[in-house]
Amino acid sequence: MKLIIDAMSGDNAPEAIVSGCVMAAREFGQEYILVGKEAVIKELLAKEKAEDLPISIRNAEDVIDMHDDPATAVRRKKDSSMSVALRMVRDGEGDAMISAGNTGALLSGATLVTKRIRGIRRAALPTQLPCKGGRVLLLDSGANAECTPEYLLQFAYMGSFYAEKVMGIKKPRVGLVNNGAEDTKGDTLRKETYAVLQAASEAGRINFVGNVEGSDVPKGACDVAVTDGFTGNVMLKTVEGVAGFLMGELKNMFLTNTRTKLAYLLLKPAMGGLKKMMSSSEVGGAPFLGIARPVFKAHGSSDARAIRSAVKQAMAYVEADVVGEIENSIEYMAL
Repeated sequence: MKLIIDAMSGDNAPEAIVSGCVMAAREFGQEYILVGKEAVIKELLAKEKAEDLPISIRNAEDVIDMHDDPATAVRRKKDSSMSVALRMVRDGEGDAMISAGNTGALLSGATLVTKRIRGIRRAALPTQLPCKGGRVLLLDSGANAECTPEYLLQFAYMGSFYAEKVMGIKKPRVGLVNNGAEDTKGDTLRKETYAVLQAASEAGRINFVGNVEGSDVPKGACDVAVTDGFTGNVMLKTVEGVAGFLMGELKNMFLTNTRTKLAYLLLKPAMGGLKKMMSSSEVGGAPFLGIARPVFKAHGSSDARAIRSAVKQAMAYVEADVVGEIENSIEYMAL
């Protein structure tokens, strides 16, 4: 398998990107192409003592940053690391592409350059969140602020395929995020979507468990939480904020006095497990579901470990052939 990695995009690029690629190459094998300023990448690879690893470089002198207009950046900056990497994965020079860059520009570029799967109305960005018993897949988590029932129906299908094929969840339970569990709750979008998801469930194509409230998602009420991108992004940022706040408060509590410090030493293994569960670096990245070639978005603040984890996710996505699964089910995914 060959992975194409945008080396110049992200808050910690290129150092963390190159280091994460080296980490992945040593742990997983495979082949890697780092896209970006060749002289800079060569210097970083030399520092990592990575001369013998299966890592090559494709030169790209420009960079799309967080201030560029997402709608036009890929077209205007054709020699940017992101643009070059997108064309490479489109042309089959690699099996998947990973970038920690501007989310809007990457989505726009993936849609314009690699294209959506025929019949898919909008690509969705799924995010794995910690919940009771494991992780829940939230989608859309920010790609589409305004949605139709058909978009949400397709998100439910694509999320189910991803949860089953990549996350290993049998018959994933699909929940519709709403302001109440009753089927009469919600606005017009939620009510109409409930009806089409229920019909798909009765036909045996998805495992729809009804409406789920935001407070029930972390409790494990469903495996796939479907919503529009505006609501999903608010949920995602709220979870991240609360997690960061609680971890900070726990740290302050344990540093209060000698007794609490001793208590921390006893609880340190369990605290390490909690910190790992809450860390976005453990998942690393997510694909734009519905794009015809695997394009992965890593967190903008990704460190080396997050890039390594994104590579692992991309490998699992390619091996599971989620794109093929979506293509084979298109006839059921339109209204």
